[in-house]
Amino acid sequence: MDIGKNSSKYSIHAILILFATFYAFLTAAQTDELSSGVIKTVCIDAGHGGKDPGCHGSMSNEKDVCLSMALLLGKKIKEQYPKINVIYTRDKDVFVELEQRAKFANQNNADLFICIHANAAGPAAYGVETYVLGLHKTDAQKQTADRENAAIYLEDDKGEKYKDFDMSPDALIIRQLQLSVFLDHSISYASKVQKEFKTLGRYDRGVKQAGFLVLYKTTMPSVLIETGFLTNPEEEKFLATKESQEKMAQAMFAAFVKYKTELEATIGPKDKEEITPEKKNPEVKTPDKKDPEVKGNEKEGNSVDPTKVIYRVQVRTSGTKLSLSDKEFEGLEIYEYQQDGLYKYAAGVFVSDFTAANNYKNQLRNSGFQHAFVIAFLGNERISLEKAIKLAEK
Repeated sequence: MDIGKNSSKYSIHAILILFATFYAFLTAAQTDELSSGVIKTVCIDAGHGGKDPGCHGSMSNEKDVCLSMALLLGKKIKEQYPKINVIYTRDKDVFVELEQRAKFANQNNADLFICIHANAAGPAAYGVETYVLGLHKTDAQKQTADRENAAIYLEDDKGEKYKDFDMSPDALIIRQLQLSVFLDHSISYASKVQKEFKTLGRYDRGVKQAGFLVLYKTTMPSVLIETGFLTNPEEEKFLATKESQEKMAQAMFAAFVKYKTELEATIGPKDKEEITPEKKNPEVKTPDKKDPEVKGNEKEGNSVDPTKVIYRVQVRTSGTKLSLSDKEFEGLEIYEYQQDGLYKYAAGVFVSDFTAANNYKNQLRNSGFQHAFVIAFLGNERISLEKAIKLAEK
């Protein structure tokens, strides 16, 4: 291989990866509420619509089947969790551009984006699969993404706005890095959806990755669910009935309940929806000693410099005060602060060193704190990661 000929290409790629990684650090600030187990808004996207029927069988159109399941799912979430804001990219038979679907979710600060579709292939193809954004591993996965992305050619400009849209492998890798803070959550919900479908007797085709435009543009945990093949007579017969649509929506809802419960594992006995905010600004309690094994900690006995950015890793949130010597904190030097009426617990002290804090976060996740995430302080004030990184650079 001619290294000289390709060196510039690899250098540019490396720069892009570094940029995307840094962007991911900034985007991590958006996961604070999510990582604390709070879901305030769910956006449900019924695929296709209006002049775009999607795929079809002998008697059913994808747009109609998807809309029915989307509305049923939203109704179930709203009935069980009335304080959650459920929004729809469409709640009737209208055409909505792909870009607008993602933009709608982003503008409404959705915490989860659920896109519902039906599949098409040969008459023998069957089963359910759920996608997250990523590189396709098979031609079949690429074809599924290409088919769903083809809706852009029905837009007024015939897809002109997407002509310079880069969906190359490099671009998808970089976008994955940018949204890496959400990927685990996307995969978590997708896996739960597939398990629930399996309990219905549906064939599980697994959680997959592909370059869906609508997922590329969203900035929250996002999945695209292919509920079955309308081109398979038996599956079309199943999906076309209200009874089966109800079952599918119930499966998606059951997965949502488990997903929400898993996130709230860091909250404790009281649901945040029921907690009245008491304090707007956090109060940081500096412990008497520091964990000497954590890189970046200040020397024992020294106080935290109020002019420097301090990163910590939050591991627990509770509606009631916990003991710092609680068994679940064993081996950790825990820091307690209060914010919005909640008690929050973090480990480690990293002075102007986000990388070290992020590495420690990964260690804590591997040791059982699955929802650990990096937070930042300036003095006693909790600040966003974006602001912290900019201050630390100075």
